[in-house]
Amino acid sequence: MPLPRLFDANAVDKPTVLRASTPGGHPLINLAWLASMALVLGSFFGGPPAGWGAALAAAALAFYLVRHRVFLRTVAAADRALDVADIDRARSLVAPLLARFPDVALVQKASAAVAYSGGDPLSAATLYERAARTLDKDPDVSVGLVAAYAALNKASDARRAAARDPRSIDVRLALAWAELVALGGDRERGAALAREIFSALDATSGAERLAMGEALVAIAAARGGDQRGARSALAQVERQREHLSISDRAFIDFLAGVALRECGAPEEARALFDRGVATAPGTIGGALSRRERTHLVS
Repeated sequence: MPLPRLFDANAVDKPTVLRASTPGGHPLINLAWLASMALVLGSFFGGPPAGWGAALAAAALAFYLVRHRVFLRTVAAADRALDVADIDRARSLVAPLLARFPDVALVQKASAAVAYSGGDPLSAATLYERAARTLDKDPDVSVGLVAAYAALNKASDARRAAARDPRSIDVRLALAWAELVALGGDRERGAALAREIFSALDATSGAERLAMGEALVAIAAARGGDQRGARSALAQVERQREHLSISDRAFIDFLAGVALRECGAPEEARALFDRGVATAPGTIGGALSRRERTHLVS
């Protein structure tokens, strides 16, 4: 499914908040800020001109903005690394930020996206839950939470997380996945949701959504005993696959393998799980394909 994005300029601390605890902050900035206030106050009692304090404050703000810009570029670079399934690079960029700023919501969100993309939905869910306390309106956090719980086979938690943004197409896609595949899922609700979502998609929705929607329809059809409908949907998925990123290809192979398993074709399912693992072994799609492959009975 479309991966949650790491970069959201509207979700970060405002640049004018000069705190050492934020990615753009630094103790020297705080010191300069306090010194500038002291200089301005001192100017009323015969001290140096107030302009000195204003200049120091301006310098502190400029230093903060530069550091903040570097932080945003680092997060954006991690985002680009995820686009090409370079999980190691994304992790190397985000891990130092999480170690230094574990309580900053944007760092938590970025780290969660990397964890999920790298096949660690448990860490992703934990980090997304922490980020959600601050970024309660962030759509990517909502999508990430539902997807992480779906990957963990926790349908009830995915359902709870989906209530944060029930109208989002990506949230609904992830919820349909959870209902159809995860433990405790409402299969009938998932099937109805998959069909409803897919009927609302069009060419402008993106290849990732179209492929996922079609794969979910295939799972729903297979569970309903409609093998012909399932295989027709899977043929469409296969045609969409070449337009997907490497990580999305592996994820779609996982879903398509589940559909074939439900069709009673374990060897065909195994072949798709094998392809998902081979395509992007270090991604969530590869990890889920590997897990489902171990559960197959020949």
